[in-house]
Parts: sequence; C-alpha cells; structure tokens
Amino acid sequence: MAIRERKLVPGQKLPTELELCKTFGVSRTVMREALRVLHSRQLISIQKGKGMFVNAMTAASVTDPMSLYLSLNFDESYVLDVIHARQAIEPSIAALAAEHRTAEQLVSMHDNMRKLEAMVEGSPDLAAIDMEFHMLVARASGNLLMPLVVEPIHRLMPKIKLTIYGVVHDAKQSALEYHGKVLSAIEVQDADGARQAMTDHLRVAEHHSRLMLDARKEKQPPVLVTAADEPVKS
Repeated sequence: MAIRERKLVPGQKLPTELELCKTFGVSRTVMREALRVLHSRQLISIQKGKGMFVNAMTAASVTDPMSLYLSLNFDESYVLDVIHARQAIEPSIAALAAEHRTAEQLVSMHDNMRKLEAMVEGSPDLAAIDMEFHMLVARASGNLLMPLVVEPIHRLMPKIKLTIYGVVHDAKQSALEYHGKVLSAIEVQDADGARQAMTDHLRVAEHHSRLMLDARKEKQPPVLVTAADEPVKS
C-alpha cells in the first residue's frame, strides 16, 4: 500500500525484515511471503548484502506479464482473435496519431518504411520490422496507454507473420502499400483517412491470416495471392 500511494519512492531502501515484522505486527513467515509477492510483481528488488529496494515501475512491468500470459497460452485458434482485437483498437490509434504525431515521429515511421522495403523476403527480421511500424503509430497517438495496450498483442504477431509470409507471397508488398497509406494520412493529419487506411490494412491482414490457417489445415503448398485476391483495395 505504501508503494502504491508513493509513500515509498523508487530506489528507497526498505527496513529490514525484522523491522517490518515489528512495524506490522506479523510473523517472519507472513512477512517473507508478502515480500516474495512484492518481488514477483517487480515492485521491489533484493540485493544480497545490501537490502531491499523499491523498484521504479516501467512499461515493461505492465507489458511483460501480459505478453508472457499470451505467449504461453497462444495457439493457432488465437490467430483471428489477435487480428480482431487489433481491428477494434488500431484504426482509432491511427486517427489519434494523425492528430498528435510529431515531426520526429514521422521521421521514425519513414525510416521504418525504408527498412521494410529493404528487407529480403524470408528474412527472420521482416515480421519484427513490419510490427515496429504499428508500435510507432501507437506511440504517435499522444495517448500513453495505447502502447501499453497493443504491445503484448504485437509481440505475438512476428510468430504469425512469419507463417503468413510463407503462404502469401506478396504479404510484404501488401504491408508496404498499406503502411504507406496509413503514413500518408498521418503525415497530412487526416484522422479519418488514417482510420480508414488502418481499417483496410487490418481487413487484408485478416484475409491473409485465414489463407494461412486454411493452408496449414489442409497442408497445401504455398499459394500465390495477388492484389486482385485481396478483399479491399483502395
């Protein structure tokens, strides 16, 4: 409670275990269990020979446990759930990014586009660069909660994307096209245009995901998907 109410600040050393027992009137067994829970939640660190200290809370303190949960429970049945969650969240994030992006954030998004374009098909880094664009958009939204919400979901995407790239031969080109549309709308601060471009992008992403799932289910060889096969082309 003292940590939550910021009566104890990051970096502050805690009293000894014995002193804490006296303060709270509990046994050492109870206190050790309480300290174990605080440590497991990354609220405190224990340094051998030095004592116990209050940790600074970071974004990773929030996203890492959620990411671990999703990763441990992930299977192919989650693929469309992941896409649908993104469809519910990311178009609004793109609209916010159009309203709040900075010049520096635009530079980062353009740099990401160049990196994606330069990536060789089949590169293990291709999916990560693809998803980095979406995180840059989330950070440009001006809402501090948005990156925290989408990052655990995005960490699942490279695993999904790598499989999609093996089935949908022009998935990289599709990503470049729609990222370009999203970025163009964000650059001119067209919130409605950014929202629509992201909606279209994620609708195509769902189409590609379904193709991948069908191919894995039927164990068919990779199929060549062209722009004409995509459900949206604006």
